[in-house]
Amino acid sequence: MKNLILISFLFFFSISLSAQEKIVVWPKGQMPNSKGLKLNIEEKKEGTITQNPETELFAFLPPKADRKKMAVIIIPGGGYYKLTYNEGGFQIAKWLNTLGISAFVLNYRLPTSPDLIRREIAPLQDIQASIKYIRKNAEQYGISPDQVGVVGTSAGGHLATMASNISKDYTELKGDWSTISSIPNFAILFCPVIDLGEYAHKGSRNSLLGENASPEKIKEFSMQNLVTDKTPPTILFHNQDDTAVPPMNSILYFKAMTKNKVKGAMFIFPKGGHRFFVTDKDPMNENWKKLCADWLFSIGNE
Repeated sequence: MKNLILISFLFFFSISLSAQEKIVVWPKGQMPNSKGLKLNIEEKKEGTITQNPETELFAFLPPKADRKKMAVIIIPGGGYYKLTYNEGGFQIAKWLNTLGISAFVLNYRLPTSPDLIRREIAPLQDIQASIKYIRKNAEQYGISPDQVGVVGTSAGGHLATMASNISKDYTELKGDWSTISSIPNFAILFCPVIDLGEYAHKGSRNSLLGENASPEKIKEFSMQNLVTDKTPPTILFHNQDDTAVPPMNSILYFKAMTKNKVKGAMFIFPKGGHRFFVTDKDPMNENWKKLCADWLFSIGNE
């Protein structure tokens, strides 16, 4: 009987963690940078989307009794041509919920979509609008509009740093929306794509800028070049043996942060490849969860 009760508890606990609210970010007919094509969602395999016709947020909320004022928007990676929303989104959101942090997973428009007018700004428009949405509705979710951060993995890390450093509002939202900042309060980056030049993940660069991007465009979208003293506090995690996105990406960003006196931290582990999963069991790599939680606690109490 005790085993049956335990199994029932674990089942309902897992269901409660996986339950989420789906939010369509753009009001109907107001999504900018669109040709108006009618596209279908395309899922390459479970947990990976290769075509996303509309911008979606999935809300993962801790119980109200445990909920802190801090919230994050998680930006999955996938080289800007797919979205690995399960391992790079949902699983991280569930872990953050155990810390009492509300999490919103963003499935953004991919720059490879045939519907876009300007491919390189579509993901930025989506994360900027998402940050505005969460801040505008902060009271509804029991969070603070001044404690909204971003979490980015791989190409999602590049988009997180775009949001962190590009102050121009590309959303085209009017009225009181225009007064809401789209710059996050902090950022967490896992194996982020930063440089689109010498240390580029070429797949991400080609998907975002096209295969024949000019040197000027490459420099413009290499995020270490945009860091200023206004860049929000940022923590970076990378693995030295990452052959997909070289750790020099994180090093270049952290160097720019240090030069501009931006608060933050960087941890480079000796092995682990191009991944940081909640389920990691490596004796060293799994420490990222404690390091990240401690850092979040420290900035939440400043």
